Amino acid sequence: MMGETHGTETQVSSMADTKPADALQDREEEEGDDDLPKLSPYALAALREFLAEQTSSAAPMERESEGKEAVQLLPEDWRLSQFWYSPETAQTVADEVSSLLTHFSDDALHSPPSVACIACPTLFAYLKKMYPDVRAQLFEYDRRFEQYGSDFTFYDYNLPEELPQAMKHAYQIIVSDPPYVSGECLEKVAQTIAFLAQPGKSLVLLLTGAVQKDKAATLLGLHPCGFRPQHTSKLGNEFRLFTNYDPGNRVGGWELEK
Repeated sequence: MMGETHGTETQVSSMADTKPADALQDREEEEGDDDLPKLSPYALAALREFLAEQTSSAAPMERESEGKEAVQLLPEDWRLSQFWYSPETAQTVADEVSSLLTHFSDDALHSPPSVACIACPTLFAYLKKMYPDVRAQLFEYDRRFEQYGSDFTFYDYNLPEELPQAMKHAYQIIVSDPPYVSGECLEKVAQTIAFLAQPGKSLVLLLTGAVQKDKAATLLGLHPCGFRPQHTSKLGNEFRLFTNYDPGNRVGGWELEK
């Protein structure tokens, strides 16, 4: 997913400490040239590269930031347009979500407020690590995140309202990072936000390209904040954080046109 998208986490056996391609070549030599065909240097190099990719995707990666515990993240999948937030960005947005939770009274809600994370698994992972008691749900296309169990809901932005009816108007805070920086994608994600949000009550945060400023305002009534989200991979698009509430001095405040 652009900025985020995003099975069960695979455990790597002790054999992952060896080099699979080297082991295969050794076995070829032990069994003799007549038993197995020899790989050309080019084919062997390609096999090594493939096996290395498979091994790296089987184990979650760790991102660390100064003074904070490491948060485990799965490798980005470029086929899904996935680009993870930098640790600083994920921590900043997680802190903002935590501060917003204090705006809601448990007595009035009859239960703790809930957070919907739409296509932003980096934020979800940091929320779970930094604020374990926060009730958060990840809406995500990448089924690798099913490792979060009941906190994961499969989500395809092309089917914006094909979600459990029990989740309709059930979330007080909604954070979204549409998988693609396009008007069509934002329009469909806006439908999902409307489905999940409590009309007139929910607080909405949107992380997307700066070029979506006008559409974010038209569709969702959002304003840009001074905070600039960053990613672990360099992106060509400038990213912004938009909200439907005035954050005051947090996240750089609103940048209103004069």
